[in-house]
Amino acid sequence: QVQLVESGGGLVQAGGSLRLSCAASGTIFTINDMGWYRQAPGKQRELVAVITSGGSINYTDSVKGRFTISRDNAKNTVYLQMNSLKPEDTDVYYCNAVLRIRGYEYVYWGQGTQVTVSS
Repeated sequence: QVQLVESGGGLVQAGGSLRLSCAASGTIFTINDMGWYRQAPGKQRELVAVITSGGSINYTDSVKGRFTISRDNAKNTVYLQMNSLKPEDTDVYYCNAVLRIRGYEYVYWGQGTQVTVSS
């Protein structure tokens, strides 16, 4: 089992910055992908950014140039630096970790952290 604990959410004015952190603990061999998703009430959860164990990164178009994802493999921690925040970035942000072991894929989620951007 893997537990994901997020921190760093909060309230910020438009144009401001926040940094989210997500630390994984438990029985961990290698976490393949770590990422961030976000979800607004009544909407589907959407990918914000993902980073593989090898360092490959993918962002959703709306955050390119403003958000930066990074990870510390030694600490099993993933970060999301969010700059130039906009009101439309307001959502609950969820940390995600994917482990692939012997042909099986295990997906884990954090509890979510609220990010609110005021105009």
